[in-house]
Amino acid sequence: MSDIDTQKSLQNLVVLIDADNAQASVTKELFAEIAKFGDVSVKRIYGDFTSQHSSSWKKVLQEYAIKPVQQFAYTTGKNATDSSMIIDAMDLLYTRRFDGFCLVTSDSDFTGLAVRLKEEGLWVFGFGEQKTPKAFRNACHKFILTELLRKDNSTPESPKPVSIDLTPIYDDKAIIADKPTKSKPKDRTKPADKIEKKEELLNKFITLAIEQSSDDSGWAGLGGVGSYITKLQPDFDPRFYGYKKLSDLVKAKKKVFQTKEIVTTNGTAKNLYIKVK
Repeated sequence: MSDIDTQKSLQNLVVLIDADNAQASVTKELFAEIAKFGDVSVKRIYGDFTSQHSSSWKKVLQEYAIKPVQQFAYTTGKNATDSSMIIDAMDLLYTRRFDGFCLVTSDSDFTGLAVRLKEEGLWVFGFGEQKTPKAFRNACHKFILTELLRKDNSTPESPKPVSIDLTPIYDDKAIIADKPTKSKPKDRTKPADKIEKKEELLNKFITLAIEQSSDDSGWAGLGGVGSYITKLQPDFDPRFYGYKKLSDLVKAKKKVFQTKEIVTTNGTAKNLYIKVK
């Protein structure tokens, strides 16, 4: 399991893929990421596989044992794929056999589905591109950008990773996302100043998580810190900053955070604890 997720490994996961809004080139990395959360029982993909747009998926369906659900585009502008995927999700939900759903899409139309699944007490993991609206990202327990999956495993068939700029503004009371304005003045900030500002925002965000998760001595377990971060910002990912895990990120910030490892009572593992210096 990822060190920013504290839930136990889930036994039965459902993976539903929107072929119209997902990339076949990251299928291998996608299922490797999903394996961190639990075991997959159902794998389905929805789209019109007679169209050229979905032709790239035909190569991976058999290899990864994904069940295709054909949806013909009877009417231009009407997305039958969304309806079919949502109906199937609700049918699977009411069987009460699953612990969570992985929704692979960049479409905000699935926001309501994610909210409904969470209301039923199931885990919801979203996978989508940078263009995915905030509404869907925040409706999931955890949201992973597929560009990050592609970043470390580029192939000739895969598009180049996009330039990802995570610039939320954090304060001690809330997280405020940047909002577009009609007329935005030209940004004359130097690249070095931008990097410094991003690091400052990141440090404040992690500090807030530590303060909310720590005991009276100021020490907080990494699992608690990661869980709090994910609740506040479902699409937070240490890979944005060049670190594979949250533990690697905080260990690298020796001037800001102090870390220590404590062996568990049975002596089989070590738990990482963090404190603000």
